[in-house]
Amino acid sequence: MGSKKLLIIGLVWPEPKSSAAGSRMLQLVQLFQNNGYEITFACAAKTSNNTYDLSQLDVKTQAILLNDISFDVFISELNPKIVMFDRFMTEEQYGWRVAEQCPDALRILDTEDFHGLRKARQLALKEDVEVSVEHLQNDIAKREIASMYRCDLNLIISEAEIEVLTKQFKIDRSLLYYLPFLLEPISEANKNQLPTFEERQHFITIGNFLHPPNYDAVLYLKQSIWPLIRQQLPKAELHVYGAYESQKVTQLLNEKEGFLIKGFTEDVNKVMQNVKVCLAPLRFGAGLKGKLIDAIQNGTPCIMSSIAAEGMFGNLKVPGFIEDNSTAFTLKAVELYTNNKVWQGKQQNGFEVLKQRYNMSDFEGAFFNKLEELKENLKLHRQNNFIGNMLQHQTLQSTKYLSKWIEEKNR
Repeated sequence: MGSKKLLIIGLVWPEPKSSAAGSRMLQLVQLFQNNGYEITFACAAKTSNNTYDLSQLDVKTQAILLNDISFDVFISELNPKIVMFDRFMTEEQYGWRVAEQCPDALRILDTEDFHGLRKARQLALKEDVEVSVEHLQNDIAKREIASMYRCDLNLIISEAEIEVLTKQFKIDRSLLYYLPFLLEPISEANKNQLPTFEERQHFITIGNFLHPPNYDAVLYLKQSIWPLIRQQLPKAELHVYGAYESQKVTQLLNEKEGFLIKGFTEDVNKVMQNVKVCLAPLRFGAGLKGKLIDAIQNGTPCIMSSIAAEGMFGNLKVPGFIEDNSTAFTLKAVELYTNNKVWQGKQQNGFEVLKQRYNMSDFEGAFFNKLEELKENLKLHRQNNFIGNMLQHQTLQSTKYLSKWIEEKNR
C-alpha cells in the first residue's frame, strides 16, 4: 500500500454543508479512494459542529501543529507518495517541511479557486472600476502564484482561471490541471421525483456568510434587486440561507418585504427543491459556484451575474439567465418565476450541464494517468520548473528560519 498513500493537509477540516470548498474536498477524497489510495487528512484548525466525520469514509485524521517539528516526525513516518495542500496558505506553512522530509513525494495544490483573482475583483469593485493588471498583481496573487510554482501540479477548478494564469501571469501550462467539480449524474428516477413548477414557490439565495462575496451579494439583493422584484411579485419571498450568519446578516431580515434570513440549513437539497428560482448576483469572486450546482441538482433554475456563471457552463445552454444589470436581472427573475415553459427549459439545460461538464467518471482516467506520468518523470518535471526551484530555495531559507524562530520562542 505504501505506493498509494496520500496526505491531504487542510487549512480547515471539511464542512460540505457550509461551503463549496468542503464539498470539493470530499469529491477529491472519493476520486483518490476510487483509485485505491489510502488517505490521511491532517489539519491544525479546531473542528466545529459542521465538521464532516471523515472516519465514515475510512480516511485517517491527524491533528497537526503550526511551526512545530512534530509535523516533520509525523510526515517522515507516514512517508506519503502524494501530498495535497487544500489552499496556498497550507503550502506556505508546510510545503518546505514536506520538501525536506519527503523530497520524492508529488506535491499538489488544490487551489479551490484563484484567491488572487477574487481579491483583484474585490479591489476593483470597491473603486468602481474595471479590473486592471494592477489589481491582479495584488499581494495575495503574488503569494498564491509563488505557491503554485513550488508545487508539481496545481488543480484549477475553472477554465477561465487557467486563461488568466497562462495569459496574464504567463504560468507554464504544464503546472496547471483542469479539474472541476466531480459529480455523479442525476438518474431519471430522481429527476421525476423533483417538485414541479406548480408545487414550488419563492426565491432562494445561499452561501457561507464568512465568504465576503456572499455577504456582498445579499446586501446587493436587499438594496437593489429585491425591492424591484417585490414590486412585480408582491407575495413572493426571498429565503436567504448560509452558514455562519452574523449580526450584520440577521439585521437584514424584513418580514414585511418578504426578505427572510433563514441561516444555516442541514439539508440544502430540501430547501432548494421547494423554491422556484435561485438568485446569485455575485459582484466579485472566482472559481466555480457550489450554490449553482446545488440549484441545478435540485432542478432549480438560476438568475446569476456573469461572475457567478464564469467557467460553469462552457458552450452549453445556461440553466437560467446571466444578467449584471439590476433591472435586467429583475425582469428575468420575474419571467422565470411566472413562465412554466421557460422554467422547464432552463431546468433541462441544468441537467445537461451536469452530465456533460461535471461527471466524475469523465475525469478520473486522464487525471491518474497524469499523476503516474509525473511520478515517473518527477526529476525532469522539476528541472523544467526553474522558477519553482528558485522559489523553493528562497522559501526554504526565509520561511524555515522564521518558523524555527517561532518554534524556539514557543518552547
